[in-house]
Amino acid sequence: MVRSNHPHKNTHTKRVRGFFSARVPVDSQIHGRGFSKPRYKIAPPWFLKTKGGGLGVTTRTKTPTQSVPVDSSVPVCPWILKSTEEVSQNLVKVKTYFFWLWEETFFHYKPMNQKDSKNVARREFLKGSAVAAASFMIVPRHVLGKGFVAPSDKLNIAAIGCGGKADYNIQQAYNNGSDNIVALCDVDDRQAKKYREKFPNAPYYKDYRKMLDKEAKNIDAVIVTTPDHMHYVIGSAAMQLGKHIYLEKPLTHDIWEARMLTQLAQEKKLVTQMGNQGSSGKGTRQTEAIVQSGMIGEVHTVEVWTDRPVWPQGVKSPRDKKETMPIPAEVDWDLWLGTAPYREYHEAYMPFRWRGYWDFGTGALGDMGCHFMDVPFRTLKLGYPTSVECSASSVYSDFFREAFFEDIGPQATSVHLKFPHPSSKKFSELSLSWYDGGIKPKLPEGCDYEKVFADNDGGVMFIGTKGVLACELFGENPKLFIKGQLQDVKFPAPTRPLVEGDTAGHQQQWVKACKSGYGTYTSSSFAEAGPLTEIVLMGNLAVRSYLYRENGKFTGRKKLLWDGQNMKITNFDPANAFVKRQYREGWK
Repeated sequence: MVRSNHPHKNTHTKRVRGFFSARVPVDSQIHGRGFSKPRYKIAPPWFLKTKGGGLGVTTRTKTPTQSVPVDSSVPVCPWILKSTEEVSQNLVKVKTYFFWLWEETFFHYKPMNQKDSKNVARREFLKGSAVAAASFMIVPRHVLGKGFVAPSDKLNIAAIGCGGKADYNIQQAYNNGSDNIVALCDVDDRQAKKYREKFPNAPYYKDYRKMLDKEAKNIDAVIVTTPDHMHYVIGSAAMQLGKHIYLEKPLTHDIWEARMLTQLAQEKKLVTQMGNQGSSGKGTRQTEAIVQSGMIGEVHTVEVWTDRPVWPQGVKSPRDKKETMPIPAEVDWDLWLGTAPYREYHEAYMPFRWRGYWDFGTGALGDMGCHFMDVPFRTLKLGYPTSVECSASSVYSDFFREAFFEDIGPQATSVHLKFPHPSSKKFSELSLSWYDGGIKPKLPEGCDYEKVFADNDGGVMFIGTKGVLACELFGENPKLFIKGQLQDVKFPAPTRPLVEGDTAGHQQQWVKACKSGYGTYTSSSFAEAGPLTEIVLMGNLAVRSYLYRENGKFTGRKKLLWDGQNMKITNFDPANAFVKRQYREGWK
């Protein structure tokens, strides 16, 4: 032991031999877990700095004045690599850094007064070995430098469903390589072709159950983009394994499934996102701010409409016509059917056109309801509806001969929901109506038809005591009408934070939240998406009840009373069959 030139009294240094030799401050007052004797901390000479700031090393002392002044008690590398060329030029520095990590691990808490290193506890040695070994496998971000992403900073994502909307979801999540696609799954090889070629090292499966079983240890998060009837079973299987999840809209096929996924996400503490990208858009936040500012007074009525369905509905299905086709070699038809009752293959079902069939899809409401209804749901903070009623278009096969298509949805519907008013003292209820198949709501007096119905996709109208606010898809292009006159006024700024990338940033918002962990905000977490989906699917429950027949009579054409807490229709029991369907044998 030799005297130190350091100005602090009662401080000594000890020379330690190894890959580096350095004199390091030692304080006789240091005490730590498992030790009561003095110990030292060693670091390479270029990590040690004296008074004046900068990078350095700190001993654990009882008083701050007995430590070497530093900016951080955790040493960091003093170089920054700014280009690919510099990586190769600085390999020596990277190796030096790893050697330092190795020695730091072994010498950090070595007792000063022991005569022989053999006395170091075996468990400390093993612990040190494991940590040091790990240091060679995880490259810290600051070593790679600005513009480089450490492998440990990338999210490992599995994609279940590779075609259609999945194409966009995968592309946005992968983000030009900022994150990893580590596994792919699709029941149709034709849909998977593009991404199998793009990610040749990602294992490919047709059965999601086999993928999750074999690849779970390699997966951090899962994107599910499949027909609606498979959302719940795939989503819950991934979530049970503790995987963060991005699940396309609607969240589920049935109301019960939506409630279960909402609860599971909270129970497992997972980062979740539903694929209604408008929830990440500025338009939703802008419209929300206008309504909540009171510019149109107290809202009592909301009208929502869409041009969907843009696929066949209100027609005979291949099953009704007893038509079949050979199953393509690239398709596993049994896996595609999944939870749905068995039927013979026909190209009319896939891809995408499944939306109109009750066994697989949720119609226009499932396709666009989670986009359009999301705006009033958030703006007005809606809870469970108390009642729902509807009407649907009829089809006639001959003169006064009505056709009944139980396998597929009608061409057009209107649905009317009642909610307890969430804030008004004047109104006890709030009405929300939905129109699809080209049907539009009545235009309020004086409002401009072309401006209100400008977007072919559809729109939303908030009708209040002072005026009307109309907006388009994702809450965009809000238009304020007071006494029937379009107002040219400055709208209040959104109060909720904007999302980087707007609607196109929806997937990356989820990816970044997965890295930050549970509790990080996402625009459409299941805590929001679950209740929203339940409201949307209440519309389908009403439509299916409207079409329900007993002994040739329509017995479900009535206002249905809903007990939201218990997920039950209280005045027409057959409707409860549409709250939770029965899965095909072998699926759960």
